[in-house]
Parts: sequence; structure tokens; C-alpha cells
Amino acid sequence: MTGSQHSAEDLLQTALEKTYPKWPRLDDPEAYVRRVICNEHTSWWRRAARRPEKLVAVPPEPAAAAGDTGLRPALAEALGALPARQRAVVVLRYLDDWTEREVADLLGCSASTVGSQLSRAMAKLRVSYPALASNEEPQTKGVRA
Repeated sequence: MTGSQHSAEDLLQTALEKTYPKWPRLDDPEAYVRRVICNEHTSWWRRAARRPEKLVAVPPEPAAAAGDTGLRPALAEALGALPARQRAVVVLRYLDDWTEREVADLLGCSASTVGSQLSRAMAKLRVSYPALASNEEPQTKGVRA
């Protein structure tokens, strides 16, 4: 969701700090923490315009993963270009492998909203990043093994 491992770690830490006092009373702590993460991430990007950027003389070089084909950085860049809500839907639906109903419950919207946000996000990704579209898995819907 955040587009940065360090920001994701900070987000998780903040969510756990907010959840800790309520932990003994929670029926499903994992779901509660996920909801806090989504809400906190929304608060962060709403406040982003008020946070000053920290400039560095030389930007850090990202570490290359073993066997990295260049698709991972392209995917990270493509996801970063999406609006926050569309990025959240794509990450939860495809990277975390949640159903549309689960994503809708977590984000507090209807399943049809999740579907439309997902459709718009995928259309943007296909247009803006054709390299990602060419690396998609072939559709197997309706094909019997």
C-alpha cells in the first residue's frame, strides 16, 4: 500500500501501537489491525501535503534482488502512480489474495465499488505500463484441465 518497505514497517508499528491497549478485548485482532492499517494509511496520505520533504544530496540506490527481471521495480512504480484507494484495492485483491467481499469489508465500501476501483486501476496499469500487461498470466477461465 505504501510503496516503500520502510513506510510499511512504520505503518505496521503505528497500527500495533494503536491496537495494543485494546488487544485483550478483541475477538479478531488480525482483522482489527488490518483495519487500523488501512485507516492510518489513509490518514498519512491525507496529511502528506502538510509534511515537508527531506532532501538528500544523492538519492539511495535500490538493492537489486537475486533473479530480479526488472518487473518488480516496474510494478512498484506502476502501483505508486495509482491513487491510494485503487492501489489499496489492487494490493489487497491480488498481492494479499483477498476476495472482493473481504476487501470491501476492510475498506468500508461495497463489493461493486471494489470491482469498479479494481477495473479502473487495471485499465490504468495496462495503458501506462504495457510491459506489465505483456507479462500477465494467460487467462484460464472456462478452460478445463
